Amino acid sequence: MSEPTPQAAPVQATAVPPFRDAVRAWFLVSLQTFGGPAGQIAVMQRELVDQRRWIGQRRFLHAMNYCTLLPGPEAQQLATYVGWLLHGTRGGLVAGGLFVLPGVVALLVLSAVYVAFGTTAVVTAVFAGLAAAVLAIVVQAVVRVARRALDSRALIALAVASFLALALFGVPFPVVVALAGVAGWALGRWRPSALPRRKAAEGPDAGPPPVVSDDVLHHEAPTVRRTVTVLLVGLLVWGVPIAAVALLTGAGSVLTQQGLFFSGAAVVTFGGAYAVLAYVAQQAVEVYGWLSPREMVRGLALAETTPGPLIMVVQFVAFLGAHRHPGALDPWVAAVLASLLVTWVTFVPSFLFVLLGAPYMERLRGNRSLSAALAGITAAVVGVIADLGVYFAVHTLFSETTTAGPLALELPVPASVRPVTWVIAAVAAVLLFRVRWSVLRTLGVCAVLGLAAGLAGLPVG
Repeated sequence: MSEPTPQAAPVQATAVPPFRDAVRAWFLVSLQTFGGPAGQIAVMQRELVDQRRWIGQRRFLHAMNYCTLLPGPEAQQLATYVGWLLHGTRGGLVAGGLFVLPGVVALLVLSAVYVAFGTTAVVTAVFAGLAAAVLAIVVQAVVRVARRALDSRALIALAVASFLALALFGVPFPVVVALAGVAGWALGRWRPSALPRRKAAEGPDAGPPPVVSDDVLHHEAPTVRRTVTVLLVGLLVWGVPIAAVALLTGAGSVLTQQGLFFSGAAVVTFGGAYAVLAYVAQQAVEVYGWLSPREMVRGLALAETTPGPLIMVVQFVAFLGAHRHPGALDPWVAAVLASLLVTWVTFVPSFLFVLLGAPYMERLRGNRSLSAALAGITAAVVGVIADLGVYFAVHTLFSETTTAGPLALELPVPASVRPVTWVIAAVAAVLLFRVRWSVLRTLGVCAVLGLAAGLAGLPVG
């Protein structure tokens, strides 16, 4: 009879790691944040929970559940929250800031390259291939969110109603989100059976034991004084750059418009970037005229290929809009300033929400009414992302569209079909759903296919 395998001795719990070590760790995490929120959270799980063991599985899931309640990019907010647990406010700021820094730099460079060379045949062909892949990626997002969120007939009905409200009647995105939250709250209050309680995926103590004891993690009492202080400082940091831009460039400048618009968008981004992109696309394309529908798809493709949250696509939108409407500024100066301003107003609210609400986390997680409202919003997000997919498909697979009577529904002109784009989109769907390739690899293949079609003289873009 073989000898039993000796168990590893338990690791002695210690204090939090030195701040400089945490900075290095967060920078390494930031370089791996490809693949959307699921991939980004998986990177943090591996680096912080499984390998470095700075935080236990229970506390990590606790923080993640809280971040799903907030508008904004949940993976970046999770990084901010774990950084706060380890080193307080400075830890949260560094973790959340480094999380987005590589993506900011990469997308700024790619936006400049697109503006400078985007009309060349080679670049157009590459972007045509990327845009076709984005359609399959959005469909994949719909399927994933639907499987997680729609576990009752009431929630399915809410998702369908949200899609119809957006696609047929043009109801504004914030209104759809607000009504979905109210509907979810009402269902939870008067028909709780319509919102079945989900089972925990794993036990509360699953995962390796942390080397940092829970009792040495950062904590603060949720006092009124602290809340007011954090709120005032956060609002000042958020609003002063917009006020400065308005004073220097005028209330009607594109920089001021973008600062105000994306500040509002930042507080309604429930359900992740795909959900809010329908709203951003509608306003940026149809109301402000900052870019075309096809360019919106190309911007999303660029954001998919860079590290950081997918919502970074707003940086591309701002860059193009300001370059084309610079006012009294040099177009390139306006574009860079707009890109940085929009990034600032998009992510400052995420820091504010986490630092403001972290002390109340337990209270929020136990609130059944809030959980019910969130279930309604998450169901609506399925309809919102489906509407985004239809919007992108119409403008990517066809070159011309028409409006259907008094409704807000935009229909394609059949004669304007793009056969090459259809083929590349089908390849992307096979790679994602059947072969189960990653988003990044799929985008790479589709970019090569688009380039090959362009070099062969086939109609692309």
